[in-house]
Order: sequence, then structure tokens, then C-alpha cells
Amino acid sequence: MAKLSFRLVMPERELVNTEADMVVVPGAEGDFGAMPQHSLLISAVRPGVIDVYQKGAVTQRIFVAGGFAEVTGERCTVLAEEAYPVAELEAGKVGARTEAARKKLAEAADDHSRALAQREIAVCEAMLLALSPKGEAH
Repeated sequence: MAKLSFRLVMPERELVNTEADMVVVPGAEGDFGAMPQHSLLISAVRPGVIDVYQKGAVTQRIFVAGGFAEVTGERCTVLAEEAYPVAELEAGKVGARTEAARKKLAEAADDHSRALAQREIAVCEAMLLALSPKGEAH
């Protein structure tokens, strides 16, 4: 069976470089599955979890805070603002990050600061969802 080359890259490093049967990405318009021979696609990526499939099972789950994805017939490349293996996320740290973002929102003096704080809260909420039982693989 043909494989898809999958790369997940952040500004400071490459987090994943592997071959996969399918990769499910949280696109801005909804989740999409990238497989070998996929049509060309470029999509914004919303905060959520990327599932990497091998032999019909999820072998990797990676949280992404957002970014862009490019899919061709041979590869899927995700350029992420930040990304973490779901197994490395800790509820306590995410909770503290959420509280800090809520404090920034309450103290925001302008629209730009409010928008940044709201974005951070959305990322934290997506992280918490990834940690919940409902956030497990499809």
C-alpha cells in the first residue's frame, strides 16, 4: 500500500517526519484526511489534534495551535505555530496557561490585545479538549 510523507514543522524545529497511511488534520473548515493520491489542497489549520494513522490505527496524536497545511498526492506538510504530542500535555499546566490568558483578556486595553488573549484562550480550550476522553481519536 502506498504511503504519504507527513512532516510537521514549527518555526524552531521539525517535530514529525514520517510515512503514514493517513493523516487527519483539523482544518479551518473542518477536519480532513490526507491520504496517498490526495488532490492538491492548502488549508488553514485551527487549534486541535492531528491523528497519524498506520494500518487502520492512530499511532501518533499531536496537538497543534494553528498554522497551515499543504497536501499533495505524495505528502502532507503542516507548518504549525506550536505543536506538542498529546501525551506531553499536562492538564495543570494548560489550566495555568488558561488562567493567565483570561487575566490578559480582563486587562486588555485595546482590540489587538483582546484578540490575542481570546486566541490564547481558544488554544487552551482546544488543548483541554485534546486531553479529555471525548478528545480521543475518532
